[in-house]
Parts: sequence; C-alpha cells; structure tokens
Amino acid sequence: MAPSSLSGKTMFISGASRGIGLAIAKRAAADGANVALVAKTAEPHPKLEGTIYTAAKEIEDAGGHALPIVGDIRDENSVTDAVAKAVEAFGGIDVCVNNASAINLGSIEEVPLKRFDLMNGIQVRGTYTVSQACIPHMKGRENPHVLTLSPPIRLESEWLKPTAYMMAKFGMTLCALGIAEELREAGIASNTLWPRTLVATAAVQNLLGGDEAMGRARKPSVYSDAAYAILTKPSSYTGHSLLCEDVLLESGVTDLSVYDCVPGSELGVDLWVDTPNPPGYQG
Repeated sequence: MAPSSLSGKTMFISGASRGIGLAIAKRAAADGANVALVAKTAEPHPKLEGTIYTAAKEIEDAGGHALPIVGDIRDENSVTDAVAKAVEAFGGIDVCVNNASAINLGSIEEVPLKRFDLMNGIQVRGTYTVSQACIPHMKGRENPHVLTLSPPIRLESEWLKPTAYMMAKFGMTLCALGIAEELREAGIASNTLWPRTLVATAAVQNLLGGDEAMGRARKPSVYSDAAYAILTKPSSYTGHSLLCEDVLLESGVTDLSVYDCVPGSELGVDLWVDTPNPPGYQG
C-alpha cells in the first residue's frame, strides 16, 4: 500500500532553491517530510529570488526538516557527498526529484557549445548522476519514487526544436523511462511530470515574456500538487510520462482554475503540449 502522506519520508531534490522545486519540497514538508536539497545558489542572485538557505527556512516553516547542501549536480563527487550527507542526517532516501534545469531557447545557430554543455550537463548528466547516487539508498524502502521534471517525448516535427533544449529535456525523460524499466523489479518507481501550461517561475518571467507571460501562467502549486499525487501512489505505478493537469483531475481536483495566476486569462501552452487542459475537461 502507498502511504497517504509523505510524513517521515526523506526527499532528495536538485535545484530547489526557488520556483517549482521549492514548491514541491514545501508540499512534502507540509506532511513533516525530511528534505535534502542540493543547489548551487548559496549567495543571492541579481535576477533570481532566493538561495538554498532561504529555501531551507521556507521548508522548515512549512513543517519539514531541511538539509541545504551547496553542490553541482554535474559533478560526481559533489553529488555523492550530498547524498551521503542526506543519508547520514535522515537514514535513507525515499524520494528522488530531478528538478534542476537550465534553459536556452536558441536555435542550433544561436546556442554556443558552452550553453549546450550547460543544459545537457544539468539536465541529462545531472539527472543520471543524482538518480544513480540515490538509488542504492532507496532499495528496500517503503514506496520509493524517482520523479523527473521533464516532458513527454513528442517526435512530431513542430516539437523537434529548439534543438539544444529539446535534446536536454528529452534526455531527462529517456533517463527516467530507462530507470523505470531497470528498477521495476526492485520496486522503485520512476516517472516524469510536465505542465500543460506555463508555470509562474523566474524562467518564464525572465525569458518568456515578463509580466504578460506570468499572467498567462498557472501557479507553481499546479506542479507541486501533481507531484505529491504521484509520490503518494504505490511504487508499482512506474514508467509514465505525465502531465500535471491530467494527474490532478485523476486525483479528484475538479476545478483547475484555482491554479490560474490571473483568473479567466487565456493560458499559455507549454512546449510539447497541444492544449492547456486535458481532453474533455470543462473548466
């Protein structure tokens, strides 16, 4: 049986100093979960809100136990050390969330190799590295889950660009789906989760149109509530590429408008998704 909450569970999450990752961590913390968060932001960033330490305080204030760890998920030793600290502090790992991501929507003619390496390093190598380090400490736990924040793989021509970002995000999904098959018999779930619409984050604010784009977005809670619904399912539920809104409707939410940043606004549809709402939804 899956737990009805994440009380007493330990979550290891990458890149949770702000935005969606922090929202997922705080939702787990509301149950009293332990959260080990690894991120690079130790000092305030001029364009980005929050640090790993302010995030840890928010997690504690939400009711959880936080362990902030400054680290680079592209670096094997950094990740190994971070996971060891989490296990020492909390005794094991029940949930691994691959949230960290970098974004650049330029074309192959516009994205230099340095940015290509950054995106694929964080998204693909980082997801692989964090998952690989966590998995030994998840075996034998009750209801262990890996959750990777990446899109369904869509191979229609319109979704094969921008090349670098597409490769990085699809790489996360391929990693997650591979993990699902490799660990199916070990009872460790691995799924991906992606929103149907824009979500109000710093990336949307800074890269996708500022306040106008934020007005067409849903709140980060659309992601955190959906993640929570998945993480409290039995770990036999594995190998799925899921969309937040579909998960929420299946879990009993009847009105998705509660997640709209601006009530009644026309929502912006995210990459690799066709419509803002599930088929048949009457909002």
